[in-house]
Amino acid sequence: MSIIRIPLRFEGSVGEKMVYALFDSGATYSCLNDEVASAIEIPLKLRTPLEISTASTSHSVFVEEAMRADFYHEDIRLSDEFMVVPGLSEEAIIGVNTLQKWRIKLDFEHDKVIINPKVAEHMIKDLKALKDMWKPNSMR
Repeated sequence: MSIIRIPLRFEGSVGEKMVYALFDSGATYSCLNDEVASAIEIPLKLRTPLEISTASTSHSVFVEEAMRADFYHEDIRLSDEFMVVPGLSEEAIIGVNTLQKWRIKLDFEHDKVIINPKVAEHMIKDLKALKDMWKPNSMR
């Protein structure tokens, strides 16, 4: 497991907040602590709670809420689902699911996060096109 910690701006329907995010190649899910989550978005209750293992092999947490949020790295807009973890010691964790989705590369030698802006731009455009495709004709 390797980690990099950098500041990111998170944004949701409630507000925005600059937080230190831990890019963790050992974490499956991306997570926000409950204080950060409530400052940017209204979390949604999961129908079935999710049990997540922590770095300590003998400890796991139950997650009952999740949310979607945008986050920015060097003015590149990314978006994903975040598990809301009460009492999480980190403000934010970017896990492998998000790293793979956005093809984010971690340069541990230089403590850098590498995001190809073209990949992010194309994915955002594809998401907008899908959203428009499902709109009723009167809303286009």
